[in-house]
Amino acid sequence: MSTFIENQNWRYATKKFDASKKISKEDLKTLKEAIRLSTSSYGLQPYKIIIVENPELRAKIQPAAWGQSQIVDASHLIIFANETQVEEQTIDNFISNISTTRNIPVEALTGYGDFMKSKLLTLPEDTQKVWTSKQTYLALGNLLNAAAELKIDATPMEGFSAEEVNEILGLDKLGLNTSLIATLGYRHEEDNTQHNKKVRKSEEELFITF
Repeated sequence: MSTFIENQNWRYATKKFDASKKISKEDLKTLKEAIRLSTSSYGLQPYKIIIVENPELRAKIQPAAWGQSQIVDASHLIIFANETQVEEQTIDNFISNISTTRNIPVEALTGYGDFMKSKLLTLPEDTQKVWTSKQTYLALGNLLNAAAELKIDATPMEGFSAEEVNEILGLDKLGLNTSLIATLGYRHEEDNTQHNKKVRKSEEELFITF
């Protein structure tokens, strides 16, 4: 755990990446697995993870992300795209996956599936979209922690126009919405923000114990 805390102190939202340094296939596989294994409500994972490798696409996305250099300079660009609506088929597919993975008859899972449907399908569409978007933040947390363990720099981003990114990638047609962006790679030696002390609330200010 001491190493984990050390790595959390090491990481920061990288402002300038070294475009010449690339993440290895092995490390990328580890990062993808960290995202895949992330927790989510009900275990439903109502999102897609899009890895944008095409440099032309990344150049198109950059203006939609306020012109931030990380979009084109980082080794990898990750987009967390939440499903805009929770559909009955989504839940049925999840129940089927549980059945196959755990060797449990689908019939034995009907109650759980019906429970999820009663809670999620009855939500207003806007509320569903907010809920699925929240799930992407859980996955992002896993990615950031895994990256820090591998000494890979990461920048989580909310500074972008979701509508523009959706249009560039055609996500609307897939029932998806850009919720979060994360850039991954290695800090440039000229990024002076890496030397800044981490600013956080004190333990006394942050925690309340009843």
